[in-house]
Amino acid sequence: MRPDFVTQSLRTIALALGLVVPAVPAAAESLTDALASAYLNSDLLAQQQALLRVADEDVAGAVAALRPIVNYSASASEVTPEPPTGSFSGSLALSVELLLYDFGGSQLAVEQVKQTVLATRAALVEVEQQVLLRAVAAFVGVRQAEALVALNEANVRLITQELRASQDRFEVGEVTRTDVSLAEAQLAAGRAGLAAEQGALVQAREEYRAAVGRFPGALTAPRGTPSIPATLDAAKAIARERHPDITEAQFNVSAAEIGVARAETALYPSLRGTGSASIDQDGDSSASIGITLSGPIYQGGALASSIRQVAAQRDATRSGLLSTVLAVEQNVGNAWANLAVAVATLEARDREVAAAQLALEGLREELRLGARTTLDVLDQEQELLDARTARINAENDRVLAVYSLLDAMGLLTVDNLGLSVPVFDPEAYYNTVRSAPTVRVSPEGQRLDRVLRAIGREE
Repeated sequence: MRPDFVTQSLRTIALALGLVVPAVPAAAESLTDALASAYLNSDLLAQQQALLRVADEDVAGAVAALRPIVNYSASASEVTPEPPTGSFSGSLALSVELLLYDFGGSQLAVEQVKQTVLATRAALVEVEQQVLLRAVAAFVGVRQAEALVALNEANVRLITQELRASQDRFEVGEVTRTDVSLAEAQLAAGRAGLAAEQGALVQAREEYRAAVGRFPGALTAPRGTPSIPATLDAAKAIARERHPDITEAQFNVSAAEIGVARAETALYPSLRGTGSASIDQDGDSSASIGITLSGPIYQGGALASSIRQVAAQRDATRSGLLSTVLAVEQNVGNAWANLAVAVATLEARDREVAAAQLALEGLREELRLGARTTLDVLDQEQELLDARTARINAENDRVLAVYSLLDAMGLLTVDNLGLSVPVFDPEAYYNTVRSAPTVRVSPEGQRLDRVLRAIGREE
């Protein structure tokens, strides 16, 4: 149980008893905390998990086709007016049907939906990556907005001091009214910039709430970033092996291949065993048992068309796999380039800030000696503000570029990041329903209920 949950529970109980509870400062949130919350609170992940359970049930449905089909029927009637033989008649009948042999068609159907389940699991991993990447972007977005607000607030305070100093010097005749007006204009621009950044912070907080599931508290700087491969080729190799889009496409190809073989079995006959028993109101009973062999003779070319159709679908999925591999490799290359640019830009921005700070200090000294004007100093202060703003943006871009590269490689997952959260097990529900439990009160159904409760989605 989480400490914050325990603390909140104790505070709730104390308030209910009328006790005075001192305010507890909010704990700082790390990027790891944000990622964990995003994973636990994502409705998009919950939706995809439900779709996976839908695919799991397709396996149960396909398995059920290999089992006996048992039906019953009961009837009762009364005739008015009564005939000579009586007015009431009734019967009870039971029938059983079992597929004995269909050249493997039903078994191929089971294998096909199993491949679809595996493809859906891969799609779930891709959704997980999307959720976590959005959380990273929201986290660094809030930190960026907060830093820019603080920077602009400091800039407004500095320009306010500059304006007061200019007004004082104007009173004693050291500067002209123009210098004061320049400082006033700079202050107005600074306040406008601050208002814009405060609005951006509100938007960033809303995005954080949408991505993580709650509004941000005090956010701490990321303590390092995950390691990445040493070369672009190594990154692409990992992506080809691990990216869920490629995995999903591979399983879709396998399902399509099986679909072709399954469609071809429709040309062959199937053998079914049948049995029935009945009893009427007089106690007379009858029973029968037999086998039925059935198969197509001529259907106007519909079966051949169906086979060609699934073969074309298989070809389409093969091409889709090749296209997906190329797209993933391209995304890795783009992410790698973006990271290299972000790192180089951050280094350049660091040097720019240092140089702009040094230049401002020199201009202030020259202004004191009369070699520079107030406008020169105000312009350099703006240059320093722009440089610091660019440096904050560059740091944001670098962190986001690292996680974008992980996403492009297929490594932006809870397991790979080592997040301490209960991880959804895609096999838990599947293992419960793959044997096609008949009723929810059966042992299989009871296990199914436990699985649903464990993942927090009990119907």
